[in-house]
Amino acid sequence: MESSKKRKRVKRRRRAPNEIPKLSSKEETTPTAERANENEEENPKASKKLRKSQGLVSNSSSFLAKMKAKLSGGHFRMLNEKLYTCTGKEALEYFNDDPTLFDAYHAGYQEQMSHWPEQPVNIIINWLKDHNSSLVVADFGCGDARLAKNVKNKVFSFDLISNDPSVISCDMSNTPLGSSSVDVAVFCLSLMGTNFPSYLNEAHRILKPRGWLLIAEVKSRFDSNTGGADPKKFTKAVCDLGFTSVTKDFSNKMFILFYFKKKEEQNSKKKDIDWPELKPCLYKRR
Repeated sequence: MESSKKRKRVKRRRRAPNEIPKLSSKEETTPTAERANENEEENPKASKKLRKSQGLVSNSSSFLAKMKAKLSGGHFRMLNEKLYTCTGKEALEYFNDDPTLFDAYHAGYQEQMSHWPEQPVNIIINWLKDHNSSLVVADFGCGDARLAKNVKNKVFSFDLISNDPSVISCDMSNTPLGSSSVDVAVFCLSLMGTNFPSYLNEAHRILKPRGWLLIAEVKSRFDSNTGGADPKKFTKAVCDLGFTSVTKDFSNKMFILFYFKKKEEQNSKKKDIDWPELKPCLYKRR
């Protein structure tokens, strides 16, 4: 009996070292998902550990995304504060030293504006569409030049840095346009520098008599109850520069709109203008 068992063991074929074991018919037809389920049933602790590790990877990715957004937001707030607390010339030099900072600022700006229920540039676009398309426009601080891209008018787009052939890079207090050469000057959330009156002086220079000056600014900058400028005092200063106030629009909760026209006859005697200080628009941490 014992010798018979030995002979049976001898008859078993020895497997070659590199030979892959042949699966049984049941193993060959068992789908991978079913095997996974079987493994889960056989070893629930290992399966739970795997799911936990996958969750950690997902949470880690979400955490990194949040940190990246937080750092990006912090970078934008730093750049935004810089623009509100320096002159236009200093801002131009700052961005010329590192043009990528300008891209970072505008990316953050667009993200902030996405939370606004209405965009002031769209109101100005509609205003231009309601007027003659032959009016020549100067857009001071044009950003992504959305104004020029959405109207039929000839638009000169100015900003500190140009990533678009249609945008002219310059200090907004010194544009390359000739005197009395445009019909409309636009400042859409762009009176940022500490020397903002020089921007308005430049707009006055390039505007034709009876030309339009449109200003859209963050409403909090003109809230005298929270340290903002008195809108009446600002309006008077612009009128002393050589404009007539046509209308003001306070209806939007986020921004205010001023509409001025350049006087046809200018006072030859220049007088000192009492410009109010415009409150910097500094975004809070989210």
